[in-house]
Parts: sequence; structure tokens; C-alpha cells
Amino acid sequence: MVEKKDYKAESIKILEGLDGVRKRPAMYIGSTGKEGLHHLVYEVVDNSIDECLAGFCTLVEVTINKDGSVTVRDNGRGIPVDVHPVHKKSAVELALTKLHAGGKFEKHAYEISGGLHGVGVSVVNALSKKLIARVKRDGKIYQQEYKIGKPLYNLKVVGKANKNEQGTEIIFFPDHDIFSTVEFDSSVLKKRLQEIAFLNPVKIVLKDLKKNKADVFYYKGGIVEFANHINKNKAVLHKPIYFKKKVDDSEIEVAIQYTDGYNENIFGFVNTINTTEGGTHISGFKTALTRAVNDYITKKNMLKDAKLSGDDAREGITAIVNLKMRNPQFEGQTKTKLGNSEMKGVVDSMVSIALSEFLEENPSISNKIAQKVIASAKARNAAKKARDLVRRKTAMGSISGLPGKLSDCSSKKMERTELYIVEGDSAAGSSKMARDKEFQAILPLKGKILNVEKSNPTKALSSEEILNLITAIGTGVKENFNIKKLRYNKIIIMTDADVDGQHIMTLLLTFFYRYMPDLIENGNVYVALSPLYRIRKKKDYYVYSEEELRKYLEKVGSADVQRFKGLGEMNSQQLWDTTMNPKKRILKRVTIEDAVLADETFSMLMGDVVGPRRKFIETNAKIAEVDV
Repeated sequence: MVEKKDYKAESIKILEGLDGVRKRPAMYIGSTGKEGLHHLVYEVVDNSIDECLAGFCTLVEVTINKDGSVTVRDNGRGIPVDVHPVHKKSAVELALTKLHAGGKFEKHAYEISGGLHGVGVSVVNALSKKLIARVKRDGKIYQQEYKIGKPLYNLKVVGKANKNEQGTEIIFFPDHDIFSTVEFDSSVLKKRLQEIAFLNPVKIVLKDLKKNKADVFYYKGGIVEFANHINKNKAVLHKPIYFKKKVDDSEIEVAIQYTDGYNENIFGFVNTINTTEGGTHISGFKTALTRAVNDYITKKNMLKDAKLSGDDAREGITAIVNLKMRNPQFEGQTKTKLGNSEMKGVVDSMVSIALSEFLEENPSISNKIAQKVIASAKARNAAKKARDLVRRKTAMGSISGLPGKLSDCSSKKMERTELYIVEGDSAAGSSKMARDKEFQAILPLKGKILNVEKSNPTKALSSEEILNLITAIGTGVKENFNIKKLRYNKIIIMTDADVDGQHIMTLLLTFFYRYMPDLIENGNVYVALSPLYRIRKKKDYYVYSEEELRKYLEKVGSADVQRFKGLGEMNSQQLWDTTMNPKKRILKRVTIEDAVLADETFSMLMGDVVGPRRKFIETNAKIAEVDV
């Protein structure tokens, strides 16, 4: 552990300046939209979490201020304030104005750190029209202010701090010349900050002064509480299995909990970074899990004449692999995949030994897991037959192999084509008349499709409506999925704007998320927003919510208002004008912003627990305001 006196200006190492950050901001924060804007907050918070990982910070406060700025305050050691021996500037100024300037490059200052390897807070500074840094350290309060990354004055003392007070406070105003939006959303920040609190022994307070609300995240149970949180709307088979081990400079902790469902949810973290694409630590975990479960079942002679696959061992599992290590190597700027080859063996060995011991010592839990896995193995052959049937149908590649209800388009240029999935014969009839036959195809659904969240793969892939959907799209599903065989560039869900329509849309999104997640990640899945009302006053005007109707009528007074109960009530011209004309329609691209939240949401919406589902639908009744 590093003593406080060891964290000084000389701990700050500099690699290069800030040139180019404002010219190419997306290289550093991913985008200049909503996602990139909120990433600024995470980069400042990551510095505070690094202090937590070093053992010096227990509290982080994030505040969305009324003036549009954000304040991040912690009780860590505070950025060093002394003058750097080489660069002759305060360490505060260096950390905030020089790219790659930070204690993370000095191995004695931080054993473990996340963030963007020292570029974070300086990039935030470069992309802010104004930033104020305050440091409490050694009984004094220091301050320096910046404009677009440039200091307005030298670091100065602006007050006294209590003897035991220390920490860093960063207040920043994002530059509206850089970002398409500068409005912070506390609901977006909440997801990531809660995740960080599950992974670290730190209390995080999120305040939104615009909405006059606050959230506190603090979890003594760590990733055990995290697993319980993820599975709160699922039927679990046992309490989370937890183990933790330190190997050289690395610390690994794992939580495992099986549910009675069919989906695999393994979440990996490295130094608090969510490695959404996995990496060597997840590969090691999967190998060890399969070996430990297979060895247990074989030893107990519970499954004859068959060998378990990795898919069997992972069916219904929720697992969190939290790794803290020095010098992680991530693939890509966004740090979504761990590349350190040595970590596969380290995690494999640790999990294999710990899980094997647990299974031997806890037979009641072990037998539940074994029976779950054995049932999966027995169902695998039946599911494989169903998937093979789907593959054969989609591989035919001829018009005769396509669903009879599909009204295909004539264009062979995939990048132009669109598939509208519509509900009911009435809406299908109107949409077929309304569409542009050259590039728009129509596939009608007969009522609600099967809820795949509550159905095993064999049943799901035997459903006629689902088979028609898979065949029309052309890619296959799960391990047979091939994006190169996609027949349409846009898959557009078009349902009524009522409760039944929302239910059908959710069923379809659940199917795509569970069986074709790459379609969502590739940006091919959309929701068409259909209007709720037509307002006629000289000419027709369409609105998409009760609130929009109220505001419009306040402006114009009386008018002829027609409420559409469904798409089938629109004539073909109205449907084209409002929902299908590329020049006028409103399409919402479906994204998966956070894998943990997505899994939790779909499990809640499509599972057996009614209360949370009712609350969610009441809260998010306007699909125009919801990203799935």
C-alpha cells in the first residue's frame, strides 16, 4: 500500500500534449452525442475510484447542477499541488492540461487503476468551455480555473480546510460547440454509478438538482448483492456462490447464481471497466466452469453416455467476474475486451479449484446445478434439430423458401431494403398498399409471438411465427447466426400505439435480444413510431402522445381530432405519410446501452413477476422516450 507522502508531483508522468482532442473528440470519448457527454462524468469519477482502489477514498458525490454543469467530489488524497521538478508547473495543472499526465503511469502511485490511462480528466478539460478544479490538501483549499483546457491563472490557495479534510472537486461545463446535447440525464448516470458501487467499497451519491432528487449507492455485499440485483425478477436455484483470491498483483472475485431460465449472463469487469466483449478472463472462467461442473457430474455418475457442453454448463447462469490487476491490456480504445493472455490461465486455475471445492462441500446446491445442467444436455439435441431446421430453411435462398405471408421487395441491394414486421391482417393490408414495393417488404404477425423468455429453445424454434420471422430475416440464430446472410438492412417493428402493441413490440425485442443480439448491436433493428392522433385544421397534423396533443391544442384552440386505435384504422396514404415514408417517418434505432440493465429489463418485462412489470409499463408508456 502507498503512503500519502508518496503521492507527489513527481508521481505525475507526461507522454504528450492535448493537441487534436478537440479536433477528434470521438477518438477519446466515443462520440459527441449523449453517450460521449456522459462519458465525461465517468472519466472524472474513474479518478476518484482509482483513489478508492488505492485505499484512500470512501465517498464520491456526483451532482448535476441547475446551471448545466456537473460536480464530482471525493474524499481521496487530492491531486498533488506541489510543483513538478521537471515541468515547473503544479501537478494539478499538469494532470488537467496534459494528455497522458497522471499518477497511473508511476507504478508506485497507483497499483491498480481504470479510466483512460491518464487521458480522462485532461480530455474532459479540453472539451469543457469552463472547468474549475479544487483540491483540499494539507489544511488548505487550492483552486485553478480553465477555459477550453487552458488555465486562466496559476494554482492558488483560496481558503483553509480542516486538518483531516482532503479530496478533489471538479466542476465542468461541457462545450456546446462540441456536443450535440449538453443536457445531463441522471437516469443514464445512475446505471453506471450503481455498477461501480457494486464493484468497489465506496459510497456514491448522485444528486440531480434540476429534478430535486438524490440516489445513494453503497453495497457491503459487493458482487454478491450485484448478482441478487440482476436476478431479482428471476426464480433462482440457490444463493450466490462467491469466492475471492489474490494471485501476485491480481485479485479475482467471482459470484455465480443459477436461475431456472435458459439464458446465459456472464458479466466481466477489469479495474471497474465493464468488458462487454469479454476477453481472456471470461474465457478462463468459462473453461473452468465447464470442467468443474462436468467433473462433478461424471464423478457422481449422474449422466451416462453423454458429455456436457459449455452451453449446458452455462444455461441459466448469472456470473460476475471482477478482476483487479496491474497493466491491463485492452483491445480497442473503448476497452471492451481484455487481451492479457496470462489471465486466461490465472482465472481458469482459480475458478476451477474454488468451484470444485464448493461443489464437493455443498451437495444440496451442487445437485440443483447438476440437474439443471443435465436437463439442458438432454434438451440440446432437440434444440439442435430445431436450429438445423431453421438453418436449412434460411439456407435455401430461393423465393419458394420464404414465408408465404411475406410480401417481399424487388430491390436486390440489401443496403436499401427494409422489412416491416406488422401486427394483424388489417394493418398488413394497409401497409402493403402504402409501401414502396421496390425496397419495403411486409411480414404480418398473427397475434402475439411466443414469449421466448419463458420458453425453452426447442419450443421457441418450433413456433411457426418465429420460424417465419427467422426465415424472412435470413441470418439464422444463436451459434448459426451469420450477419452476411441478412436480407434487409432495416428490420422495423411497426405495432399499434396501445398496450397490446407495446406488448407485441416487447415480445419481438426480447426475441431479437435473446436469439439475434448481433442484429441490435449492428444497428439493424428499429421501432416505427405511429401517431396516436390526427388533428385536422386546414391540413392534417399528426401527434404521437397525449402531451403533444395537449400542447398543440393550446396553440390552435379547437380542431377536429381523430384518435387512431390501431394502424389498421389508417388508410394507406395516412400510413405512408406518418409511418413509412422515409422523408417523414420517425424511426427509433434499438440499442443495448448496458448489458446488465438490458438483461434485467427483459427478465422483468417477460418473466413471472407482475409488480415490477406493471410499474415499468406505467412509467415508460411513451416508447418515444425509451431506449431498449
